[in-house]
Amino acid sequence: MNNFQRIFGTGPRGLLVSLILLVITYFLEPVVGLPQIHSSYMFGIIIFSFSIVLTFIVIVWSTKSLHPNQRGRELIKSGAFKYFRHPLYAAFLIFFNLGLALFLNNYVYVIWAILQHVVWHINIIGEERLMNKIFPEKYRQYCTKTGRFIPIFW
Repeated sequence: MNNFQRIFGTGPRGLLVSLILLVITYFLEPVVGLPQIHSSYMFGIIIFSFSIVLTFIVIVWSTKSLHPNQRGRELIKSGAFKYFRHPLYAAFLIFFNLGLALFLNNYVYVIWAILQHVVWHINIIGEERLMNKIFPEKYRQYCTKTGRFIPIFW
């Protein structure tokens, strides 16, 4: 594993795929013809602003929980990593994408936001295999208690 992979994981590739799918969704919106979600532009602004704040909070929290120098070297199970195996990715998948979909105000973007979970599950398979190789038993146990992108509270 080179230094770039250790620090950034599969994030850049996943981001590129997400952006490509967003552009495709943008061009498909008029063709598909799904209705708007809400009638208030201000509602979209408020929701998107709130989602940006939540995204930022989770990103800062995860960065404080696991400094980039520790990535791939230590298995951290505290802070944001107590709830998410991939908190940086979760911040975008749960908060930012859904807020963006509501701001863009069409159900086709909600479908895009939901499909992002599938795309990112596929994207991180290699990253999780690598973690499983580096921390075999510890990582398997950690996976049973922590959700990839959505926290497990039960």
